[in-house]
Amino acid sequence: MSEIHITRSHKLSLKKARAAAEHVALDLEKEFDLSYAWGEDGVLRFERPGVHGQLMLAKKEVTVEVRLGLFYLPFKAALEREIHEYFDERFS
Repeated sequence: MSEIHITRSHKLSLKKARAAAEHVALDLEKEFDLSYAWGEDGVLRFERPGVHGQLMLAKKEVTVEVRLGLFYLPFKAALEREIHEYFDERFS
């Protein structure tokens, strides 16, 4: 397995950051057929066969951790770029 770990700062309120995270999750669900759910701990967890991850919100930062199975290893760089683009779009 390979991992992607990205932390970015943001200037959104926690409420707006959660709404932005929800938009990211909906986009990922549509584009990559990922299922997602918010945990009681406030962490957004998502998965599909071969991909598992979580998105964590803090007052001034957002962190995503993704674990990729062997099939997705060749797409790691593209997925990292896509995550940065989502963060630029939604958390700016």
